[in-house]
Amino acid sequence: MNKFYGSIGFLLCLLVLCQGSGTDIALDAKATLLHRIDSLNLLIYTCLLTLTVLTIWVFKHRRVSWLHETGLAVIYGLIVGAIIRYAGKTNQVTYLDAHPAPDTKYNLSVPPDILRFHFPDKIQINSGDAPVPNKTYAYSFRGEIVNLEQNEIDLKATFDPEIFFNIILPPIIFHAGYCLKRKYFFRNLGAILTFAMVGTALSALVIGSLMYGCVQLMPASLAASFTFLDTLYFGALISPTDPLTVLAIFSQLKVDVNLYAMIFGESVLNDAVALVLSGAIQNYEKRYSNDGGFEITAFLGAIGDFIGIFSLSLLIGALMGCFTALMTKFTHVREWPLLESALFVLMSYAAFLIAEVCELTGVVAVLFCGICQAHYTYNNLSSDSRNRTKQLFELLNFLAENFIFTYIGVSMFTFPKHHFDPWFIIAGFITSTLGRAVNIYPLSFLLNLGRKPPIPMNFQHMLFFAGLRGAMSFALAIRNTVSEARQAMLTTTSLIVIATVILQGGAATHALAYLRIPTGQGQNDENETLPYRDVRSLYQATDSGGASTPRGGGDGNTGEKARLARLWGAVDSRLLKPLLTHARPPLTETLPSFMAPVARLLTTTHQYTQGIVPVYIDSTLRRADSDSDLCIDENAVPTSIDPQQIWPGLVDTRISVEGITGSNI
Repeated sequence: MNKFYGSIGFLLCLLVLCQGSGTDIALDAKATLLHRIDSLNLLIYTCLLTLTVLTIWVFKHRRVSWLHETGLAVIYGLIVGAIIRYAGKTNQVTYLDAHPAPDTKYNLSVPPDILRFHFPDKIQINSGDAPVPNKTYAYSFRGEIVNLEQNEIDLKATFDPEIFFNIILPPIIFHAGYCLKRKYFFRNLGAILTFAMVGTALSALVIGSLMYGCVQLMPASLAASFTFLDTLYFGALISPTDPLTVLAIFSQLKVDVNLYAMIFGESVLNDAVALVLSGAIQNYEKRYSNDGGFEITAFLGAIGDFIGIFSLSLLIGALMGCFTALMTKFTHVREWPLLESALFVLMSYAAFLIAEVCELTGVVAVLFCGICQAHYTYNNLSSDSRNRTKQLFELLNFLAENFIFTYIGVSMFTFPKHHFDPWFIIAGFITSTLGRAVNIYPLSFLLNLGRKPPIPMNFQHMLFFAGLRGAMSFALAIRNTVSEARQAMLTTTSLIVIATVILQGGAATHALAYLRIPTGQGQNDENETLPYRDVRSLYQATDSGGASTPRGGGDGNTGEKARLARLWGAVDSRLLKPLLTHARPPLTETLPSFMAPVARLLTTTHQYTQGIVPVYIDSTLRRADSDSDLCIDENAVPTSIDPQQIWPGLVDTRISVEGITGSNI
C-alpha cells in the first residue's frame, strides 16, 4: 500500500514538473521568436546599407552626381518601410489590459518605469498542500500606445531614441571635429561663429514665432495642443543643418576652401548649438509659472543655462583631448599600436559620457574633444594608430550617417507616432526656409562691414542653399513623441529632412553652375588633404634680394586671418603644442626662466634631440614636426629655392608623403 501511495505521489510530482517544464518551453519559444525578429530587423538594415554601398559604387563608376548616398539611403528606407507596413502581417503583438489602483500616486504625466503583473495561483496538488509560487512579469515603459494592432516587425523596426544620442551620434560628431580642416576653419572663425551661434538662435526665434502665428490659424484641435514654447522648440530642432551632400560635391569639384569651411564649420557647430538651445527652452518651460506672461527671471535663467552648459561641455571635451595627449606623450603606449588606438577611442567616447552624466551636452564635448585629439594627440600617435583611427572613424561616420537616413525612411511607415497635418507641414517648410534666409543674408551684410575680403553674394546664395536638414534635427524630434504637438513636429521634420536631402542635395551641382561659383581650384593648397596632416609649411624663404616670397603667389597678407586665430596660434605654438606634443621649440625655450624646473619636467628627451627634418611635398619644401593649421605665418619656401640656403650641408633628398612615419617626424 505504501508503494502505491508512493507511486501516486511520484506521478503527481512528475505532473507538476511537466507543467513547469511546459511553461519554460513556452517562454523559451517566445524568447526564440523575439530573437528571430530582432535578427530579421538587423538583417533588413544591414541589407539596406549593403544595397546603398553597392549603388554608391555604381554611381561613382558612372559619375552620377544628381543623387547623393544619403538620398539613396532615404529612398531605400522609404521603399522597405512601405513593404514592412503594407505587406502581409506577421505575429500580432499580444496585450493585456491593466488598470491602476485607485490610490496610485502615478498619473499620465509621471507614468511608472516598470509594470509588474502578478498572476494568480492556479496550481495546487492537494487541498492541504502549499500552492506553487505565482509568476511575476515586469514590463518596461516604452511610451504611449497609438495603435494596438501593431505586429512584431513594426514594433522592432523602431529603435529607442536614446540609441541615436548615445551610440549613433557620437562617432558622427567626433569625426566632424577629428577631420576638421582647421586652417581654413580658424581663418573664417568669425563668420562661422556668427552663422552657427547667432544665426541658429535667430533662426529658431523666427521659425518659432512664425509657426506660432500659423498654428493659431489652424483648426482648434491642433492649435490647442501647441504653446509658444512648443513652436520655439520646433524652431530650435529644425535650425541645424547637415549639408553632407553639398560638401561631398564640393570636395569632388574642388570648390573654394573658404566657402567649404564656412558651410562645414557652421554645420558642425550649429548641431551643438541647437542641442543646447533646445535644452535651454525646456529648462525655461520648467521654470515658467504659466500665468500667461513673460517671466524675465526664467528667461535669464535659460540664457544662463545655454552659456553655462555649452561652456562646461566644451571644457570637458577639450580637457579630455588634452589629457589623452599627455598620456600618449609621457608613456610608451605607442609601442603597442593596438592598445594605443583602443585608449584613443575609449578616452574620446568617455568625453561624451562624462558630459551626459554631469547633465551637460555630450555632443559639444565630443566635438571639441575631436578637435583637440586631431590637433594634439594625433601628433603623438604611432603611424599605425594614425591610420587606424582616421580610417575607423571615417568608417563609423559613413555607416552611422547612412543608417540614420535609412531609418528616417523606414520610420515614416513603421513608427507609430506620426501625426500628419498638411497645414502644419506646409507651414514648417515655409518657415524653415525663411529662418535659413534670416540666418544668412542679414548676418552676411553685418559681417561684410568689417570682413576682408567680404562674402560675395553668390557665396551667400550657396550658404542659403546648403541648409539641408539631417541627423540632428531628426534625433531631437524623435526623442519625445508623447504629445500630439511633438508627433506633428516629428512628421514635419522627417519630411523636411527627406525633401532637402533628395531635392536640394541632387541640385547642388546645378546650383554651383547657376551661381557661377568657380570649381577645380579650391582645395589644392589644403595641407590636411595629405595622408599625414602633421606636415606643415612654416618657413618664409629669402631670395637673392632678401625679399620674402609667399607660397602660391599670394599677397602674404595675414590680416585676412581671424584675429582670434592669430592670437590663439601664438599661444598654441609657444605653449600648448610643446606641452602636449613633442613639437619644438621646447618649453625650456618659451617659458620664463623662473619656470625652468617645470619646463624641464614637461619636456621629453625626444623634444631636445629631434632635429628639423625638411621634407619635399609636391616640389615644395616643408617642415615636418607637427600639424600647424593655426600657424600665423603661412608663407612657405618657393619651389625654386636652394635648400642649402636654409640648411647648409643638407643632402637634397626628396621624401614622399608615403615615406613619412611617426618615427622620422
